[in-house]
Amino acid sequence: MQRTIDLLFSVFGLLVAMPLLLVLLVLGLFDTGSPVFRQVRVGRDQRPFTLLKFRTMRPETRSVATHLADPASITRLGAFLRRTKLDELPQRWNVLRGEMSLVGPRPCLPSQHELIDARDARGVFRARPGITGLAQIQGIDMSTPELLAETDARMLENSGLLPYFKYLLLTITGKGSGDRVRDNSVQTQNRRS
Repeated sequence: MQRTIDLLFSVFGLLVAMPLLLVLLVLGLFDTGSPVFRQVRVGRDQRPFTLLKFRTMRPETRSVATHLADPASITRLGAFLRRTKLDELPQRWNVLRGEMSLVGPRPCLPSQHELIDARDARGVFRARPGITGLAQIQGIDMSTPELLAETDARMLENSGLLPYFKYLLLTITGKGSGDRVRDNSVQTQNRRS
């Protein structure tokens, strides 16, 4: 049932958002010259797939987990896309291809071994990764692998249509921050205090 809803929402979302997608593509061309970002992520049963997003950082930015990225690499348009979560729109294509669901554990990078091991131990990879989920609305990111894997497993244990719609609604209304770029200057200041 969830897969059917994923497909319906993704097709409808892409059709309705088509004018916005085109505008963001053009703006992204002017912003970075390369508006769509592609990155290999770990999917269901640990199969790799290429995740699509609107680019929010300069093209030469090192490919690392979001919490390790340099905040200075985010463009002005990218900051807006991240704040409004519009950078996630192209992932509807990943949903249509069956690589992702609208709701599920956020897909990690193949280099995030600690998180992969923690998720594997809890059976998280039996599900399709998602655009949003329990961890995202609670503001848990990939910097805490064990907590993230535990939260993902809890979400999967309590899955169903009601939680599915709840996570979607909370995400649309702006709840949680999910994977976020950390401000290194604030972290450095906190260490000095």
